[in-house]
Amino acid sequence: MYRFLLSRQWVILTLVGLVLIPVMVKLGFWQLHRHEHRVAQNQLIDRSLHTKPVPVTELTSPGRPLPRADMWRPVTATGTYDTAHEVVVRQRTAADESTIGYYVLTPLDLDHGRTVLVNRGWIPAGNDLTKFPDVPAAPRGTVTVTGRMMADETTEGSGIKDRQGLPDRQVMLINSAQQTKLLHRPVLAGYIEQTAPQPAHHTPELVPEPDHDSIGPHMAYAVQWWLFAAAVPVGWIVLVRRERRDQAAAADAGTDPAEPDTSGTETDAGAEADAGAADAPVARTAATPE
Repeated sequence: MYRFLLSRQWVILTLVGLVLIPVMVKLGFWQLHRHEHRVAQNQLIDRSLHTKPVPVTELTSPGRPLPRADMWRPVTATGTYDTAHEVVVRQRTAADESTIGYYVLTPLDLDHGRTVLVNRGWIPAGNDLTKFPDVPAAPRGTVTVTGRMMADETTEGSGIKDRQGLPDRQVMLINSAQQTKLLHRPVLAGYIEQTAPQPAHHTPELVPEPDHDSIGPHMAYAVQWWLFAAAVPVGWIVLVRRERRDQAAAADAGTDPAEPDTSGTETDAGAEADAGAADAPVARTAATPE
């Protein structure tokens, strides 16, 4: 009854289905884990942003990676800007993500010989990318900066390629270890993403608060993959039943559905032969005189 399942075509179809099911299930769990990670990160950002600001030195120190739990926490830092060692970070987008420009990264010298990096905000790139751009001057004298504590950027974590041979005072990553080598003095790990005070004329443009409301489409993708996995055996059963029905109908008709129907051709040929045989005597009779 179901011998057709042992045919080469059906064996291949069944094996493909057996492979697709676990693959789709795994892809669904992968999307579920991405959803859970996004939800956890949103909760961390929301919780961190609503904590009371603390001095930056309470969260970080030179050479110690910033713990993930301290990301986005509000901090304060008091010191003087070292504009002589100010750099710009290439290929960064504005708040509306429509224009590419630079982040302005300025060292802020604290007491006891320590320094922290401050991302003062975004500026447009201008026409000449080979030169240091016109950067709005940092405030002079002692200043107090408030901002979000951020971890050092790395090529693995950010996906940004750290290119070599860049123009003077231009970098690809915000990384305290790199700036430590350039400044030749201790730099606190991570950096401050400035939120206050607001720069004069709103330039540089302060980096907006990270999005922590959207959870993305990952949960929907997970459900879709699981539905696809469930559809494979259902589709296989539908195809098997259809094939069985077609073979049963062919058996009732006494024909093999795989062979062409030649009954009509044979009948027509026999009829033509009979017609030819009937016409022959008539022709002879007409030709014989009485």
